[in-house]
Amino acid sequence: MPSLSHDDAVARRRLIDVVSYDVDLDLDRGGEVFGSTVSIRFTCHSPGEATFVEVAPHRLHRVVLNGVELPVSALADGRFPLPDLAADNELSVTADMEYSRSGEGLHRFTDPEDGRVYTYMMGFLDMASRVFACFEQPDLKAPYRLTVTAPSDWTVIGNESGERVAQGRWSFKETRPLATYFVTLVAGPYHSLYREHDGVRFGLHARQTYREALDTDADELFDVTFGCWDRLHELYGVRYPFGESYDQCFVPEFNAGAMENPGCVTFRDEAFMYRSQVTETRRQSRAVTIAHEMAHMWFGDLVTMRWWDDLWLNESFADCMGVRAAVEGTRFTGARAADVIEAGWGYAADQRPSTHPVAGTVAESGAALSNFDGISYAKGGAVLNQLAAWVGDEAFFAGLRDYFSRHRFGNASLDDLMDCLAAASGRDLADWSRRWLRTTGPNTLRVEVESDGAVYTAAAVIQTAPPEHPTSRPHRVRLGLYRGEGDVTTRFHEVTVDVDGDRTELPQLVGVPVADLLVPNDDDLTYAKVRLDAASLAALPTLMAGIESPETRALLWSTLTDMVRDGELPVMRYLDVLAAVAPTESSIAALDLQFGFARRSAVDCYLPREQRSAGLHRLREIATGLRESAVPGGDVQLSAFRLEADTVDDDAGVAWLRAVLAGEDVPVGLDVDAELRWAILTRLSVLGAAGEADVVAELERDPSSEGRKHAATCRAAFPTAEAKAAAWQEVQYASGRSNHELRAVAKGFWWPEQADLTAEYVSRYFTDTPDGIGKRMPWEIMHLARELFPVHAASVETVAAAERMLDRELDPQLRRVVVDCLDDLRRAIRVAGRQSADTIGR
Repeated sequence: MPSLSHDDAVARRRLIDVVSYDVDLDLDRGGEVFGSTVSIRFTCHSPGEATFVEVAPHRLHRVVLNGVELPVSALADGRFPLPDLAADNELSVTADMEYSRSGEGLHRFTDPEDGRVYTYMMGFLDMASRVFACFEQPDLKAPYRLTVTAPSDWTVIGNESGERVAQGRWSFKETRPLATYFVTLVAGPYHSLYREHDGVRFGLHARQTYREALDTDADELFDVTFGCWDRLHELYGVRYPFGESYDQCFVPEFNAGAMENPGCVTFRDEAFMYRSQVTETRRQSRAVTIAHEMAHMWFGDLVTMRWWDDLWLNESFADCMGVRAAVEGTRFTGARAADVIEAGWGYAADQRPSTHPVAGTVAESGAALSNFDGISYAKGGAVLNQLAAWVGDEAFFAGLRDYFSRHRFGNASLDDLMDCLAAASGRDLADWSRRWLRTTGPNTLRVEVESDGAVYTAAAVIQTAPPEHPTSRPHRVRLGLYRGEGDVTTRFHEVTVDVDGDRTELPQLVGVPVADLLVPNDDDLTYAKVRLDAASLAALPTLMAGIESPETRALLWSTLTDMVRDGELPVMRYLDVLAAVAPTESSIAALDLQFGFARRSAVDCYLPREQRSAGLHRLREIATGLRESAVPGGDVQLSAFRLEADTVDDDAGVAWLRAVLAGEDVPVGLDVDAELRWAILTRLSVLGAAGEADVVAELERDPSSEGRKHAATCRAAFPTAEAKAAAWQEVQYASGRSNHELRAVAKGFWWPEQADLTAEYVSRYFTDTPDGIGKRMPWEIMHLARELFPVHAASVETVAAAERMLDRELDPQLRRVVVDCLDDLRRAIRVAGRQSADTIGR
């Protein structure tokens, strides 16, 4: 099915307006197909012209346009031609549609734990036509009326409030105008909880095997929801526009983290329903995701982009507003600090060959998914934060209210938003918009100072840009000056300044006492890489732990990891800083993020093979020390133990993990629950210290869908030729498995410890994948091609093989993954080559 081109979308939008959809779905026809009947009313501005409707059926039964039955054989490549249109038209399409296992269209899942069946619809980007015939582009919005037949014991939830009108028959109120990709339904024997707030009925829904998890966390989930709801209403000044119900559905095998369907938000249940102990990091992430999707109700849903090139604006806006709503409306006040560190996703994407402007150009709908990346989320969100700082909060929200009012239930573009913000602020934003949103690559900011030893005699902010993206930008930044006093590091002076050009003088600092630590971009007001002066960098291990602000510490963590990625800070020196600061780091989110970077990037990718063991041992020492000093039963103990278990690589460590699984030598306060047991078993599987009998026994303890995926990871991780061959075949070519099941297998394939065993598969990735993974659905390609890429095989031979693959004709999504992963390989080779030299501060 070809993607819709922008030109075709513009032509169709000029020709027709959609008045309404009536959709009738029959979900009671067995496990393979469901019935779909839709009646679409639309007008045509040039009667006699022709257009087309998208539909991707298992079997097309009947198409009737204005009372005339059209031959079903006219369907070609997912498009059905509609000739000789009248001024007012009614189209009826009846078809059998196929359930999905890829998380796109109408996904069907059977819970292996109890056999219950669950379904949900994911219409993003252009998958609504796999559920019902539609005009599938974002600027043909229309109201929908939904009717559903389902098994009698099912609950059915949609964008609007609905009711059971007969046994197994559900009818829903007509929605406000929606884009096709927002339409959803969630159906199955879900466990549901309801509460009222602000005149709206709020619902939480999860499958029955998550009943206990939902009941346990219900108060927290409702509190977060209501807190974000109230804060967003205060910020926006516009009433929630989509009726009197708001459902949040936790569904299985969801491809994204969540989806902002108006009135019926869907979340990936395995990410946000907790059957085992989790740290505050996970709970905070869930709160931010709830806020992010809620922020979309106004920005994205009430006012929707005209075309996919403004998809970034939806996500960036929800990113920055979601964090703000969570920080200001819930107990998760540390969300801003975590967001600062996670912005590294955007910096990494912005330095790859595939970088693109925040506001790019999308020629056809399928290409939009390729840019669903760190630039559209993290960079875009940071840029919007900078815009709010640039124009001021009052003008920013006044402009938003004007934007919502002008384009309510309609479509708009970036230019429309900037016009509203310019009018509210009185500032010409054309140059700002061009330099920030139409260019690529990050700037780097550092402060150059001179002093007499006591006070500064001169200072300037130096802005640089990479040679391939030589754009300097206007930045409003705050400089923080810190002094260490015992165990406390205090900000004794700050300067807010507008930076523009290569050099911005700082007369405000002349005469100010010399700081022990000078932090450019303190409080992270702008999107820019930061480099510290030599004295500040040298003092960091001593001073960083004493800084009270979690946001400032987060900025410094982000700077350190970025320096490691750029080969400016040796991995072992970075681990020294981690060892010095981690024991007093109060943000568990910062610790979790640093542990992940240290384990998966710094040690596994950036250390030469001969140094990896030393790095692993150093990291284990850090984890052991933290675990032993942590409060029993607390977040630090859990996080440190997980890292400690994941760094075991000797007989003594294996024996200890075996003992922990047996309930012996368990650290006091540690709950060795299902998720922790699987984490231990995965590490033992990698090391060849666990086998099939261990996996089978663990599955008997935990037969859940999550347990089955963990088992698949363990089996793929076994260090045997047979295990690798089976895993490879399954990920590349197996059908009938969900995206998440296949990802679990791919996750277990590559390990640095098994480099010799998997060496033959390095070259096979580049020869097999185009005709294997490359033939799958878009989300599957995006996830599986990245999971199975030989990221640890950083060599010139691997680079050459990847380059040869890119010479072939490839699926666009696959090409994007390989381009990005190839850049990561080149970076790993470059950074590993610099580990012998202590380049700190250079």
